[in-house]
Amino acid sequence: MHCKVLGFTLYKQRMTASIICAPSSCDCFVALPPATERKEVIFGKNSDRPWDEVQEVVYFPAAVYAPGSKIECTYIKIEQIEKTHAVILSRPAWLWGAEMGANSHGVCIGNEAVWTKEPVNEEEALLGMDLVRLGLERGSTAKEALDVITSLLEQYGQGGNCKESPEEFSYHNTFLIVDRKEAWVLETSGQYWAAQQITEGAKNISNQLTITTEISFEHPELRNYAQRQGWWSGVGEFNFSKVFSLSNPPMRMEAANVRYTGGKELLCKQAGSIQAETIMDILRDKESGICLDSETVCTTGSMVSILPQDDSLPCVHFFTATPDPSRSVFKPFIFINDVMPVPMVISPNYGDDDPVRIQPRFQRKLDRRHELYKAHQQARAVMESGQEDGAKLHQTMQNLEQQALNAIKNMLTSGGTMKLLQIPFRLCLINCWTIDQRK
Repeated sequence: MHCKVLGFTLYKQRMTASIICAPSSCDCFVALPPATERKEVIFGKNSDRPWDEVQEVVYFPAAVYAPGSKIECTYIKIEQIEKTHAVILSRPAWLWGAEMGANSHGVCIGNEAVWTKEPVNEEEALLGMDLVRLGLERGSTAKEALDVITSLLEQYGQGGNCKESPEEFSYHNTFLIVDRKEAWVLETSGQYWAAQQITEGAKNISNQLTITTEISFEHPELRNYAQRQGWWSGVGEFNFSKVFSLSNPPMRMEAANVRYTGGKELLCKQAGSIQAETIMDILRDKESGICLDSETVCTTGSMVSILPQDDSLPCVHFFTATPDPSRSVFKPFIFINDVMPVPMVISPNYGDDDPVRIQPRFQRKLDRRHELYKAHQQARAVMESGQEDGAKLHQTMQNLEQQALNAIKNMLTSGGTMKLLQIPFRLCLINCWTIDQRK
């Protein structure tokens, strides 16, 4: 049985089974000129999480805070800054942070779970997903977001349960941080980290350390710490991945290597002609395992962004807001003035009664499905039935996505922006919801 969601009865039955499920895979991609077809940067990510975890897409406007303000993240409070940027986030509905997202300055970030020789911290600190949101809210460039994340990592640390379950599951994080001009790979092990700048070509990350000797920036005590731990002799080149990677990696990291290799090959095949559709196709690739489809873990949300290198053109961010990109529509979002909330992709808010806020945490699970998620459950059942109606529905959804892509591409290449700004995330969602309701 694959990652199918056939209704609330089955949903509730499998909610219990998912307690033993560990979200241990994700894939992030970036392509910069000359790997791209046009002068633009393309970012993409699949978020692979427990099969029943709902991912919502939420917008937070720019804000101003009083001096001394605190912000409550998933588990801990930290010092708030004076001003934050507007952000659009795709996130597991139970937490504060995000798996992936973008800000109004054209910065995109996605994170990955990783395990190293450094033991993970199960004590509550900042989640890697919290750091994604904080980087977006506080960084106006990819480099600024990198500095935000590393500073907070050193100040507050990373740790805590990374899934909605009483069973502890923690990990270190790697990040892909992108803007219109460049990308940064940030890989962490506890509070220690290394970063690599990417200015051209294509790059992907998949739940393993990839930075070797080409380190652009690093924690000031990184090498001394490695020597004290006996992981590095201090002689010869310092290879971050070799020094910090586990000698006997768990099976989940072996699987990550397969996905990493597959993703790299798919990028190489399209080098010089990569566009948004290319990354969408890669995120939908099941053969490589990038589009994950299993009984316990599946791709619960996907994102692709177009970041034109011409600052006069807007960045366009596509989100599925539903599981399995091969059965979902990528819906476009653009930062404009007076963005309106879209309730159909926002999960119910349980306030202080939410199990994530009650000690001990996660003693029960809630129905966090938003309206589009519910409609998509019904649509997936039809599409995966093998019947003619399912094939027609899938084709209709593909046509809707292609219409939006064509309109955006035409406006970006013609240099216009006003009409492009009228392609609303809301309208695409309503169309998807209407299609799904027809079953």
